[in-house]
Amino acid sequence: MELLFLIAFWSVPIALGYIFGRMAEAKHYRAIHAREKALLGLPATSLKQLLGSAPVARSELVTGSVVVAVDHFKKAASALRSLVGGPVQSYESLLDRAKREAVLRPKESCPGAHEIVNVRLETMPLTGNQRQINGVEVLAYGTAIYYMEHTATP
Repeated sequence: MELLFLIAFWSVPIALGYIFGRMAEAKHYRAIHAREKALLGLPATSLKQLLGSAPVARSELVTGSVVVAVDHFKKAASALRSLVGGPVQSYESLLDRAKREAVLRPKESCPGAHEIVNVRLETMPLTGNQRQINGVEVLAYGTAIYYMEHTATP
């Protein structure tokens, strides 16, 4: 009877963490997909060269930062994985969401820009007392380029 209680004691929070964590992750992915689709016309590249050939009217530094926390299921999965060793695959979606969100934020901060060049990402894990990852912070920055508007002459 004690064993059954211990199994239920540990499995219920992990199952709830999995269910609600997946729901929150799916909701965040839906929002990311919609925002990426809306900003598809604004390229953001790691290239230092400009994509366009028009004269540049102005440029500005744009940044975006995001912190994404780990859900309870991913914490439990990483604790089990640390006993065996190897990569923690449950954190891959966490990093993917954080990086994509961090790139979207500079795009949203520069309406009217034609492109963002020299995009860089800085990733920092957030650790707790037991050196376990509790989340990740990603900083994205680049240079927003605004080209001169060409007016047609009759």
